[in-house]
Amino acid sequence: MSRTILVPIDISEMQLTTQVIPHVQEYAGREVAMIHFLAVIPDHSYFAAYGLEYTTIAPERSQREANALETLNELVKQFKLPEGRVKTHVYSGAPKDHILRVADQINADLIILASHRPSMSTYLLGSNAAAVVRHAKCSVLVVR
Repeated sequence: MSRTILVPIDISEMQLTTQVIPHVQEYAGREVAMIHFLAVIPDHSYFAAYGLEYTTIAPERSQREANALETLNELVKQFKLPEGRVKTHVYSGAPKDHILRVADQINADLIILASHRPSMSTYLLGSNAAAVVRHAKCSVLVVR
């Protein structure tokens, strides 16, 4: 049986990436699996919502995505998976939206993502992990 696994990675949170590595290796080792790694970087509208404007000092979107892809490809090496079974994706925008969209596009059987421990702000505002769990059409493993 072949499986398709989506692994969203926050390239700015190395600790979260480290937490998810053994879980991805375990699921990938059970059967032939294609592993899709996804990094989503915030665009300027994300910061503008908080009253922060950085568009004059930030690199262009394409450059930010190219830099993020380079970082993601380096992080993926830590997973020690066969290259032919790995694909990387980078998008700008809201993480939960891109995670759910990519999961649908690749017909994911499983999403494996790391999450921070809940805090008061998470309970009030929701989190990306919670949104993915609520709306995903496939199984979701949340690693803490």
